[in-house]
Amino acid sequence: MRFFFFHLMPYAPLDPDYDKIHRSSWVTLPNDYYDPELGAELYNRYLDELEYAAELGFEGIGVNEHHQNAYGLMPCPNVFAGMLARRIPATAKIAILGRALPVLANPLSVAEEFAVLDNVTRGRIITGFVRGIGAEYHSLAVNPTESHARFHEAHDLIVQAWTKPGPFTFEGKYYHFPHVNLWPRVYQEPHPPIWIPSQGSRETIEFAAAPDRRYVYLQTAAPAATLFRTMQGYRDEALRQGYQSSPDQLGWSIKIYVAETDEAARREARPHIESFANKFLRMPQEMLLPPGYTSLASMKGLINSRKTITGGYRTMEQMLEQGTFICGSPQTVIELLAEYQRRGGFNLVMAGLHFGTLPHELTRKNLELFAREVMPALKGAVPGEVPRVAAA
Repeated sequence: MRFFFFHLMPYAPLDPDYDKIHRSSWVTLPNDYYDPELGAELYNRYLDELEYAAELGFEGIGVNEHHQNAYGLMPCPNVFAGMLARRIPATAKIAILGRALPVLANPLSVAEEFAVLDNVTRGRIITGFVRGIGAEYHSLAVNPTESHARFHEAHDLIVQAWTKPGPFTFEGKYYHFPHVNLWPRVYQEPHPPIWIPSQGSRETIEFAAAPDRRYVYLQTAAPAATLFRTMQGYRDEALRQGYQSSPDQLGWSIKIYVAETDEAARREARPHIESFANKFLRMPQEMLLPPGYTSLASMKGLINSRKTITGGYRTMEQMLEQGTFICGSPQTVIELLAEYQRRGGFNLVMAGLHFGTLPHELTRKNLELFAREVMPALKGAVPGEVPRVAAA
């Protein structure tokens, strides 16, 4: 099992009563809720936590991209990766999970930025490409019905810029470049690893598992039952395409809290994981999944899955039962992660060890206990024979 520390950088001082007036912490929440003085303190604190995780021995640290919300203050993950690149140990990777390609006006700039980071870190960059959840299309005024086509075209442009000798011409439906001639070239050959975080759409799994890509598929924001189905879906798609996938092609992004005992862990985590689920993640369904964003078949599956994520008030007990949160003593967390790995067949864990309003001292404690007690017990763990479930 391989471990990364993932940070969302939420605006923790958010007025918890905002939802008495506003439907969502995304897109339409007035920005006068944001205090720049508090925000400046938060940014520096969160960067400290990411650097500390790298010092503790995580294989890497993860940042991501969201726009116009209190849930995650990272509209430009490449900037954060750049700030971290020279400050973390040379053994740690930086996973940018990921750039929302369809909402970008110029994907070639992403190719350039990643190439710079790849050179500065001497090949420690992991690139993540996503379509972005529906809220990003509302924020940046992009037609969601074009999401898939724009994603594939932007992906192809970036990969060609990394791998084809330049200059060459790129002519697509959405992007037109008479001169693609990347300076600098990427450091890693043939290009930095590409990971595909997703909520579990069928089209994304098929894209990631294609034999000419074999990208890491990272399941996000889903109950354990959905995790098992999507992991099976990836393995089945790989077999259909003529190869057997590796557990290193499969990962899980999951919120985790560790304390000395189960009782202490639940007591300390409760207000902060419930604030994450019920305040920061709050948005109406039409904002999350706007019409045309995905196929009808995938839409049905995502709506059913997301009912357990965004529908109604969610208690910590419900999240633990659904498998959207892991909480307990080191031994409890070890046993749960081992069982989820056995049933899911993944090797990569993107551990969300900060969430919601979790304060700095508890975040450091969580990081330390996880790195000292949990990671050493599971670093050699492999899935073995995975029990079959119905694929997504």
